[in-house]
Amino acid sequence: MAELSTIARPYAEALFAAARAGTDSKGSGQSGAWTAAVDAIAGLVANPQAAEALANPALSDAQRYDLIAALAGQSLPAPVAELLKLVIENGRLAILPEVAAQFHTLHNAAEGSADCVIESAFAISADEVASLLAALEKKFPFKLKPEVRLNPQLIGGVRVTVGDRVLDSSVRARLDAMQARLTA
Repeated sequence: MAELSTIARPYAEALFAAARAGTDSKGSGQSGAWTAAVDAIAGLVANPQAAEALANPALSDAQRYDLIAALAGQSLPAPVAELLKLVIENGRLAILPEVAAQFHTLHNAAEGSADCVIESAFAISADEVASLLAALEKKFPFKLKPEVRLNPQLIGGVRVTVGDRVLDSSVRARLDAMQARLTA
């Protein structure tokens, strides 16, 4: 079976192309406005309880669409609604989280930015985040959008993930490296 990312790519690219086609006079597309809608439907499909309800064979495609649209809690832009109908019709609801991830990647690339996950064992202040971002932006050629998460398993230090790159200066990473050297 093909990987989810391979199946999701054409859907994400088509949705992003539609968003870029709706560019206003200032040159900004609608991809930013559609991000919340894409995230909402992807989050619903990823929810185990919703996925179980949507997998009910007694539901028609129209009922599945109505259920997702109602649970999304917002009106879906027409292209996002069409994407949802198409995915339901093709029996590929499971790819929606991957479509959302790829849509975000395309949107960020068009903006010249990237999502940045900063994991820390302890709470870090806004000043510390700003200082860390300033250092990171020297390493990356784009603007970073930070998301800070607490991860007590790191023991100390931080782990930063930008795209597929991970910069890990945590105590946990150092201990794991030391253990690997000692047991080799």
